[in-house]
Amino acid sequence: MGDWLKIGMKQSGVKSNHSRLKDNVSYKINAYGALHAQALFSSLGRLIRNPVTFAMTVTVLAVALALAAGFFLLVANVQQLTGALEDSNHVSVFLQPHVTEKQGRELANKLREDTRISQVTFISKQQALEEFKQYSGFGEVLNVLESNPLPHVIQILPESMLSDESLTSDLIIKLKNLPEADFVQMDMAWLKRLQAMIHLANRGVLILSVVLALGILFITGNTIRLELQNSRDEIQIAQLVGATHAFIRRPFLYSGFWYGLIAGAVAWILVSLMLLLIQQPLDQLIGLYEGQFRVRFFSFKETVMLFMISVGLGVSGAWIVLHSQIQQLKPEK
Repeated sequence: MGDWLKIGMKQSGVKSNHSRLKDNVSYKINAYGALHAQALFSSLGRLIRNPVTFAMTVTVLAVALALAAGFFLLVANVQQLTGALEDSNHVSVFLQPHVTEKQGRELANKLREDTRISQVTFISKQQALEEFKQYSGFGEVLNVLESNPLPHVIQILPESMLSDESLTSDLIIKLKNLPEADFVQMDMAWLKRLQAMIHLANRGVLILSVVLALGILFITGNTIRLELQNSRDEIQIAQLVGATHAFIRRPFLYSGFWYGLIAGAVAWILVSLMLLLIQQPLDQLIGLYEGQFRVRFFSFKETVMLFMISVGLGVSGAWIVLHSQIQQLKPEK
């Protein structure tokens, strides 16, 4: 009986120690969360107490972010336009006069097996003549012709003319070497110029984004440095009572977080408003050319990326300044 009692007491002691350890871990987690929540909202309150400085800093950061994001969406919309342009520019393969319609259709079926080709359309000489009569306005004149002078034509849409010029060039060479082909028509000059402009625009987006990101880091860091200097006495008192660097940094890092988050939201609103303002006149312009185009706004993924980048730049700018400045704010002895 005594042995069972001892074993029960030992098990009770193990459970008690385990419970105390669990409570201790839970207390530390709750205390850690409370400290961060207090720093998060106290930093926001400190920023709101200086509304003019806060508004000016957020505006400058938002304009810088809006420039980079707006330029990115501008290039994305241009690429969307070039995609429609690409779909409307086929490679036309004019067949030899002696090639029959059956042979032409067999060749078209064979070309559909090529992975570099997205779409193949066979146009017989009779279809070509009917279309020419309809759109040229010379229908009555063409009726006096004894024979159809037009050849069979195969229209080909490459898989992607803009993404890989070398594949398109190889495909053109293959089409020209076909024994049934008489003439292959495609203007490669416009394609090269368009590719060069898109590459230049993408490079411009990258350079502009890097320059503006450095500017955002500098502006955020300088703003946090001024806040740090204004709180110099408070920080020195905290150091005298044993506050760690992490404790001192925490509210200022959250200030950088708020600057980045709010600036990202304002930038998103600015870019969206600009796109809304140009959407209607752009739709009218595209409608005059009987085209179909919709202005591309931020996707959900791009919105999340914008906020992540803006918050990351805000916190990084604050961290860079705090890492060097706090070391210099030593309490006077």
